[in-house]
Amino acid sequence: RRVGDLARMSELQYGKIPELEKQLEAATQLEGKTMRLLRNKVTDAEIAEVLARWTGIPVSRMMESEREKLLRMEQELHHRVIGQNEAVDAVSNAIRRSRAGLADPNRPIGSFLFLGPTGVGKTELCKALANFMFDSDEAMVRIDMSEFMEKHSVSRLVGAPPGYVGYEEGGYLTEAVRRRPYSVILLDEVEKAHPDVFNILLQVLDDGRLTDGQGRTVDFRNTVVIMTSNLGSDLIQERFGELDYAHMKELVLGVVSHNFRPEFINRIDEVVV
Repeated sequence: RRVGDLARMSELQYGKIPELEKQLEAATQLEGKTMRLLRNKVTDAEIAEVLARWTGIPVSRMMESEREKLLRMEQELHHRVIGQNEAVDAVSNAIRRSRAGLADPNRPIGSFLFLGPTGVGKTELCKALANFMFDSDEAMVRIDMSEFMEKHSVSRLVGAPPGYVGYEEGGYLTEAVRRRPYSVILLDEVEKAHPDVFNILLQVLDDGRLTDGQGRTVDFRNTVVIMTSNLGSDLIQERFGELDYAHMKELVLGVVSHNFRPEFINRIDEVVV
């Protein structure tokens, strides 16, 4: 009996096992070949693509090291925005501070006030930032604040309360962010909005959330809030060439401080002229 067991053991050790190992190695090599019609397993990129469709989170945020991406932020933004070095640097540094954990995690990724006359690249920088951070120009939500000059129009941002007309539609701002939580929010000509609108914006900038008319809490922590204004544009055009940038910026910020409340300005990460 022992002789039979030894014979069987020898057969397995020197015959069957080496043969199975060769078959396993051949199968592994075959699977590793790139030129094949069908694959029997999915890749990381395909998993990220499916998750991106489900969650709305851009694929690049899953696949690319955020550190590597943020280090080349200025270079990518300058591909679309010519000049405006200070604006690009200010935005890039503020975003990096936020992602490095040096900012309040319960606030938006970044909040900015862009000042300057029409045509200097404020909106284009917003589009470039949306494309860089969230992989699409469509990730920018633009709201013309001149449409919210009246007190009764404020409810359109967060939605009408129960029992009022338009209750089912949701708010213009809250619904856009609820459907696309990773986005750049552009509030154009913010100085024209009714003062009550700034109470809503204060909550967004301070708490990173907003409750709509239907009682749902909308998360703004994955958004970048950018406000544009033409305040001080007349000074820039009148004194252009007379004053250097530092003095011009000081004059414009003086105009801004007379039009916006201090608590609102203090909650903005960067004011860019």
